[in-house]
Order: sequence, then C-alpha cells, then structure tokens
Amino acid sequence: MENTSRTLSEIFEPIRDDLARVDTEFARHVQSKVELIPRIGKYIQSSGGKRIRPAVLLMAGRLCGYTGDRAVLYAAVVEFIHTATLVHDDIIDDAELRRGRLAVHSQWGNDISVLLGDYLYIKSMALALTHDELEIIRLLCDVTLRMIEGELYQLTKNGDPDVTEEEHFEIIRRKTAFLFSGCARIGAMLGSQSEARVEALGEYGFKLGIAFQLVDDLLDLTGTVQSLGKPVASDLREGKITLPVIALMNRAAPEVRALIADVVRERSLSPERWQEISALLAEYRTIDYAYDRAVQLAREAKEHLLVFPPSPERDALAALPDYVLMRDR
Repeated sequence: MENTSRTLSEIFEPIRDDLARVDTEFARHVQSKVELIPRIGKYIQSSGGKRIRPAVLLMAGRLCGYTGDRAVLYAAVVEFIHTATLVHDDIIDDAELRRGRLAVHSQWGNDISVLLGDYLYIKSMALALTHDELEIIRLLCDVTLRMIEGELYQLTKNGDPDVTEEEHFEIIRRKTAFLFSGCARIGAMLGSQSEARVEALGEYGFKLGIAFQLVDDLLDLTGTVQSLGKPVASDLREGKITLPVIALMNRAAPEVRALIADVVRERSLSPERWQEISALLAEYRTIDYAYDRAVQLAREAKEHLLVFPPSPERDALAALPDYVLMRDR
C-alpha cells in the first residue's frame, strides 16, 4: 500500500465532486421557513471543516464498488450528526472559538444553539429515512447514542484529576471512533460486501478515529493559537486531562500531580503554570508516548485494508492515517 505523505486534497481528489455534492445536500436540507436555521447552517459550513468523516464513507463506498447516489446522502447525514455534536460540545465546554471564529453559541446564545443542535440531529435521521435501509439507520442511531453517552461520560470526569488511561480511551471511543467506524461500515454496506469486509472497514475506521483524536489532543498541547483557532491547552482550561497529561501524572513526582490536580479542579491555567506543565511534558516525553500510541493505531488501521485487493481507493484510505499523524491543525 502507498505510504508517502499526501495532502488532504490529494487524498480526496477522486471524491472531490462527491464531497461538493455533500456540501450542497447539507445546505439544501438545512433550509427552513425559520430564516435563522439556514443562516446558522451557512455560518457553520463556511468555517472550513475538513469533511474527513463524509470522505471516509464516500471512499469506502468506492472501494467496495458502490457508485450510486446514496453514499452522498449518507455522507450528508454523517455531516449533520457531526455538526450537531460540535454545536452542543461548544456549549458544554463554554468554548468561545471554533476554527478561529466565534462558536455558534458565542454568536447566537445557548438557547438557540441547543435547539439548533437538536434540529440537526433530527434532520440527520429524517434524511437517513428517505431510503428504506433499516440496517444503516440502526447503525446511525447506535453511533449517535454512543457519541452522546461519550459526552455525558466525559462530563462526569471533567475536573477529575484521577482519570485513568482506560477511562480516557473509553471517552475517545464513544465520542470519536464509533462515528469514523460507522462511516467506513456504511460504505461497505452500500457495496454489499461480506460481513468480514464490513468488519475490516469498521475496524479501520475505529482505529483511524482513535488516532485522529489522540493527535487532536496532542495539537491542543503543542499547537499555537493561530493554528488551533482557539487557546492552547484548552482541554486543561476546561478541566479535562488527555493522554499526555495522564501519562505525566503517572510518571512524575507527587508535587507534579498536585500541580496538575489544582489546574484541573480549578479549571484555571495561568501562563506560569502552563509554562511549567509544558516543560514537564517535554521532560517526561509523554507527548512522544501519546504520539507513539497514535502511530501504532494508524499502522493497525492500514492493516485492516489488506483484505481488499490493491486499488487507488485502497491507497487513498491507507494514506489517510498518515495524513492524520502529520497534520498540524
């Protein structure tokens, strides 16, 4: 399989037109007589998301020989679900910015944003129901429920400095990995593949999703305000600890644990405290530790593609984990 590093636009080139159709579908189905809904929908669409989840679905469908219109429709459903979770997550986290712009709730308030997120969830299922494919609809419902459970579980752990690695990975699996897995599975299901191939693509998406989130967590600690479009170490400021910080607390002296515990409980991170924690992350090499876990998962994700014969579509899906490891935002 091809392993050279490629840009996202190069990887997605074969499905560029389909991704444009997904955007068109999203805009078409967010229309409403309540003028505020399409206005906010347009604001969200113009914020520059990568569309990785819809792209996984579209490319998986291509890999499995599917060429019909339903892939675009289900990719739009996935984009509705993902967008709904982002709108709600930003309210929960009280995040002022997303991708360098005001988050929806910062612009329109919490009341409107909660209802908009609800609207997007229901719209996603209404859209999915336009085709009578119960197995896919069940999968989409299951994925959505797991994502909401993940958000609830994370909320119970916010401000808790004693979160374990396994608890953290359970949050990642629910909040991120199951949707990636669902996208890949739907592509295989549309292509009427064997259960073994559906499972292989599901595992590919699952491990890609965990790697994606681990890198996202790393960027939160190593990026810049300019590249992230939000403050550095936002997770710590919101009382969340991710894998590099969990590993640091496991390895460092009690006074380091006490420092981080204070930050997490108080949900307050001064420049001085951040400078100290950043130096400790480097000293104990826990950024490297978390990145190595992402590398291993990316490698395993690609191995699941080997049940398919060589093809440009397989190469594109194999290039995606490499892109995830190399991205800087």
